[in-house]
This record gives sequence, C-alpha cells and structure tokens, in this order.
Amino acid sequence: MIKKTLILTGFIVLKFILQYILISPAYDLQRDEYLYLDQANHLAFGYLSVPPVTSWISYIIKFLGNSVFWIKFFPAFFGSMTILVVWKTIEELRGNLFALTLGATCVLFSILLRLNTLYQPNSLDVLCWTAFYFVVIKYINTEKPKWLYVGAVVLAIGFLNKYNIVFLLIGLFPAFMMTAQRKLLLNKNFLIAISLFLLLILPNLIWQYNNQFPVFNHLRELSELQLVNVNRWDFLKSQLLFFTGSLFVIISALIALWSYEPYGKYRPFFWSIIFTLIVFMYFRAKDYYAVGIYPIYIAFGAVYLADLFERRRIKILQPIAIAVPILFFIPMYHVAFPNKSPEYFAENGQRLKTLGLLRWEDGNDYELPQDYADMLGWKELAYKVDKVYSSLPNQEMTLILCDNYGQAGAINYYSTQGIRAVSFNADYINWFNLDQEYINLIRIKRSSEREMEWEKTSPYFHTALIADSVTNHFAREYGTTIFAFIDTKVDINERIKIEIEEVKNFR
Repeated sequence: MIKKTLILTGFIVLKFILQYILISPAYDLQRDEYLYLDQANHLAFGYLSVPPVTSWISYIIKFLGNSVFWIKFFPAFFGSMTILVVWKTIEELRGNLFALTLGATCVLFSILLRLNTLYQPNSLDVLCWTAFYFVVIKYINTEKPKWLYVGAVVLAIGFLNKYNIVFLLIGLFPAFMMTAQRKLLLNKNFLIAISLFLLLILPNLIWQYNNQFPVFNHLRELSELQLVNVNRWDFLKSQLLFFTGSLFVIISALIALWSYEPYGKYRPFFWSIIFTLIVFMYFRAKDYYAVGIYPIYIAFGAVYLADLFERRRIKILQPIAIAVPILFFIPMYHVAFPNKSPEYFAENGQRLKTLGLLRWEDGNDYELPQDYADMLGWKELAYKVDKVYSSLPNQEMTLILCDNYGQAGAINYYSTQGIRAVSFNADYINWFNLDQEYINLIRIKRSSEREMEWEKTSPYFHTALIADSVTNHFAREYGTTIFAFIDTKVDINERIKIEIEEVKNFR
C-alpha cells in the first residue's frame, strides 16, 4: 500500500513539474485566459462564453493574488486529479501495480500535458468525463444508489463547467440501452438522481432563459465561423495523435470490452465510445472536445494487458509497454509545447505543419500554432495603452474600447493604471459602466481596420491620433492599433448604448 502511494505521489509531483516547465517565459497568457480571469470581477450564474464554474475558480485565483503561478496551478491540478481517477479506476477493476503504473504513465505522457498548460474549461472537462465514467463503473459493480447521486453531482459540475459533457450522455445512454445493463436505469433512484442534477444546474438554466439562451447563439457562431472549417477526417486523425503512445492500450481496451469475459458487464463502454465519436463528427466538433473520452479506456486497457502478460507469462513486455508512451513523448517535447521561443517554432515550421499544429480555426496554416500566437503581444499592448492613458487629460472620463475580449482582458490584467477596458465582444458587452460619463476614447482596433476606424471615429472628437500599435510580428494581434480620441463632440454614452442594443439585437 505504501509503495503504491509513493508511486502515485511521484506521478502527481512529476505532472506538476512538467506543467510548469512546458511553458517558456517568452509567452504571455493565452487570450481566453484573460476573459476567464476577468469573470471573477463579474460573478454570475452564466456567461455568453462559458458556464459559471470557471468564474468561481477565477475568483479563487484572484483571492490568491492572480499570479501566473496560481493561474497555471488549477489546470495542472485538474490534470493530476485525472491521473488519480484513472488510478482509482484501475484499482476498482482489480488491476495490479503494473496496470496502475502503465495507466498513470499513459495519462501523464499524453495530450493532457498540452491541454493542462492553459487555464481553460477543458482541463476540468476531461476530469469530469473521467470521474463520471468512474462513477458509472462503481455503480455497475455495487448497484448502490449513492453512486447515482455522486454521478449527478459530477455531471452537474461538468455541465456548469462546459456544456460539452452533454456529448458524454448522448453516447453513453444508447450504449446502456443496447445491453443488459439497461436494468440499472430502471429504478426510482435513477429518477431522483436526474432530479438532483436538474436542481443543481437550475440557476444556470434560469440565467440562460432570462438572457434568451445565448448558448444557442454561441453554438451558431461556432458552427458558422469555426466548426465549418473542421474536416471530419482530420478530426479522426487527431484522435490518434492525442494518445499516440497509449494507442495500443486504448485498442486493447476496446478488444477487451468486446471479448474479455471479466469485462462483460462493462460492454456499454464499447458502444459508448463509438456513439460519442460519431456524434462529435456529425456536429463537426473541434478535435480536442473528445479528449475526455480516453482516460477511462486507458484504465480498461491497462488492466487487460496486465492480465494478458501475466497469463501468457510475457512479463518481459511490461517495461516495454511503460516505455512506449515516454518514448513517444520525447520527440513531441520539442514541438508540441510552448517551451521554446517563437523563433524556434518559426524555424521548424515544416515539422509542426506535418503534425497539423500550424492549422488555425480558419482552416489555414500559419507561422506558429494558434495558441502560441495567442500568447504573444498582450503585455506590449497593455503597456502601450497604459502609456497613452496616462498622457490624456481627464483620465477618469476615458473609455477604453477594444475590438475583442482578448485585448480587453489582457489590458485589465496587466494594466498598472487601474484601467477597466471593455468590448462589444463576448461577455464584455454586459460589463460597460455607463453610469460614468466619457469624453475621451482609447480605441483598440485590428490592423486591417485602421483606416476605416480613423475615418469613422475621428470626426466626432476635437483631437484624434494614432498613438501606437503591437509590433511583435509573431503575435496574432500583430499590427493592432491604439487610437486616442480626445474631447468628444457627441454623447459617447448614448452612442455606446445604441451600439450595445444593435449588437444584442443582431445576435
């Protein structure tokens, strides 16, 4: 028992160490992280961008000082807890020490190392998928009602973190109905658990109702602007890359779930992965949406392989099986993580392109992976906005209006002037302070709209100038322009109110 605890602790410690060294200090935070951190200043039961759990975590981070250490701590923590749940699943499946070690190694050296570098809902999403599958296994084994209620709580947390977990249910429910395990769903405790789940998510459902269900608008925008560029064949290829070093374990799990007698009662999991992937492909989901599927199958596969090696007396394969995920990780260390400078990745572009890492959401290839380009230029932007702001008269009557949520969030995070930038984009459209009168405007616009912004806005102010721009050519925000419009000729507040209504009505 002590030996197992020490090994598990070693995996978790190594997980934290890797997560902190896989990000070079050459990078800032990623654009989405700024939005999520800013939600701590606007707590609610729902947001246009994500459900509310992320804002609660952001509030904890804010309480702890809002430092990069704590921002990166939570995704690393959720990743380490995923390893723990897989470990506990293997124990539940009566796996030996080799199975435990193999399972933990496969989860550690996987796509989760990259996913857990960013403070986004994805890390907790994967943990909730894995934890819910674990609860299902516990219920199958014990048929104790308490596991239904635990499952309801896990599912509610997952739902309030990211609606993506609905796909888990879409895949799992018909899988149960196809097998003898359907009897587990036909009792009053199952209905009570469903009621508990609905009760826990009710505040968010009410928020969605009161705000005209923005989740559907968000899904529509995703479908029109991003998911339309998702190639279903590329989606499947990405699934193979996520756990490349563990692929033999996952395939072993599927073989075992179909034909291994001790796994007969877990047969719904064989169909569940098929149904879930089909649904993801039908909706052209982003490839990483499906990452949460696999950790539980690593647990199944690790236990099956451990038994197979034991029965056939081929224990010599045990160290090889454990070494494979590590050996696959070594070359990926140099290309799949933001642990090198932007210049390094630009020079090795062909290797990245071969792996599909240069493909952005618009379907085109660029110089850097999108996440990396989204981690550059933010400090520069905030510093330059601060500098412009400090040079203006009547600073307290200055509105800082940005083109997108990344700009607004980054300025708010890095500003030393107490600036609270806003935007018509994402949740910021609900965070304008229109009780404050504005006579100056600092406008942040993408480079492609520089001339149009100048022609459109400068006539409404007595003084207008192009103050500065983002000069980091690796940044996705390269060329983003900072305008300073001073001493208005019109009522800024009224014009902002009108534009807010226009944006909301358009949605």
